[in-house]
Amino acid sequence: MVEKMSAEITSPGLIQAVPLDWKRIFFIMLGLGLFAAVYFAPPFSDAVDPDGKRFVLTPEGKAALALFLLAGTWWVTEVVPIGITSIVIGLTQALFLIRPARVAFSDFMDPSVWFIFGSLSIGMVFTKTGLTRRLAYKMLELVGERTSMIYLGCFVMTSALTLVMAHTAVAATVYPLFLAIYGLYQEDGKPTKFGKGLFIGMAFICGAGSIVTLLGSARAAVALGFYNQITGKTITFFELTYYMLPLGATLTFLLWAYFMLYYRPERKTIPGLRDRARKLYASLGPINKNESLALTIVVGVICTLCARSLFPAELSFLDKTAVILVATVLFFVFKIVSLEDLEGTPWNIILLFGGAMSIGFCLWETGAAQWIAVLWLAMFQGAAPMVFILGVAFFVLMMTNLIMNVAAIAIVLPVALKMAEYMGVAHEVVMFACLVTAGMPFLLLVGAAPNAIAYNSKLFTAREFFTCGLLASLMLMVVLAIFVWVVWPIMGMPVLITTGG
Repeated sequence: MVEKMSAEITSPGLIQAVPLDWKRIFFIMLGLGLFAAVYFAPPFSDAVDPDGKRFVLTPEGKAALALFLLAGTWWVTEVVPIGITSIVIGLTQALFLIRPARVAFSDFMDPSVWFIFGSLSIGMVFTKTGLTRRLAYKMLELVGERTSMIYLGCFVMTSALTLVMAHTAVAATVYPLFLAIYGLYQEDGKPTKFGKGLFIGMAFICGAGSIVTLLGSARAAVALGFYNQITGKTITFFELTYYMLPLGATLTFLLWAYFMLYYRPERKTIPGLRDRARKLYASLGPINKNESLALTIVVGVICTLCARSLFPAELSFLDKTAVILVATVLFFVFKIVSLEDLEGTPWNIILLFGGAMSIGFCLWETGAAQWIAVLWLAMFQGAAPMVFILGVAFFVLMMTNLIMNVAAIAIVLPVALKMAEYMGVAHEVVMFACLVTAGMPFLLLVGAAPNAIAYNSKLFTAREFFTCGLLASLMLMVVLAIFVWVVWPIMGMPVLITTGG
């Protein structure tokens, strides 16, 4: 009997040797090697700001840099699931005493992570109740059968929504709508160029639109607060929109053109799509109780969040995460969704964002982020004003791909505004340039919640997102340079400090 079993086990074809994935092994070892190279390196020299203040990179700060290199390598190459890489971020901080375990893992329960959970719940409800199908079919009736116009319609709608809603909430709202639209293009759900462009474009457009008003994100309010504290001057809601609207609109249409080239749809048209969308909309029948209830709850949440942004002093007690989680609870109270729906939550995405929060706070609290910022900006002392402005904006662009954009602004803007005085550069143009790039992390999935939400479509990899984002980031910097040098001065924004200023 034993001999028989042994023969079966060793028979050719029953057990096949699994070939080693050398590419995967290489990137795993590369991440570990970068971590070891920085962690065990001799102490790095201090960074010095224009006032002569020294910023020491502590051993914990150096370890935080090492951890980021490890996580960044694994995130981009996806050699392990991105959620598992996030867990590695927490456990490495605990094992190497970079930060206490309680602190490192508490970041995974940060309110921003719960905001992502609430946003995904709204998307889940829109999909289950059929609201997304209604919206998708009605939109396709309007934009027609050309895939280029479907791209444009989706992008313009997304950009417009970010004028009155936080970009994370916008991504969560339009995501199921885009899934429904894509289902009519590729019914088997397999990745296509059109699908990649649609969802990566959604993430990019959320960033481009969110810079226009104070309602699009929290970063603008933080930046205006620093600006007022350091310069004593105030920039109003409408002044922000006056300068940002032309740039946001320009980028929205340029990104549409970019995706038409980079991810050109396989088909120019979808014949019969308009008639099909009309018939599918009619087949849904009148709006039902669950749809009405879900729509009422979501509109209530959106109105509350908008009111909170418009009247921050009066409604400061309303936490945005608590507001959106109220909606999640109400969905279950009114039995719009069930426990089975909750079990389908994409925890990989939530872990990804938890890891992003943890590494971001790690870089901040250990002083590594400040050290990098001062070291980078010190390189531009004595440079031409245009080089300095774009250098600051580029650094914010890099930082906002690594840590929360609010944290990137908090770290870079005070130093940049102080340096601007030495360089003879107006404070306004530095602040606006920083706000533009802080809103558009086109490289890493961890850079913003819409990136992670788009990734949940499973239509593209982290590497494809990064590669696509490289050219988009270059385009962003070119557009910003044109606005700094030509457009904003024509609109009345100062670039250099005048003798009277």
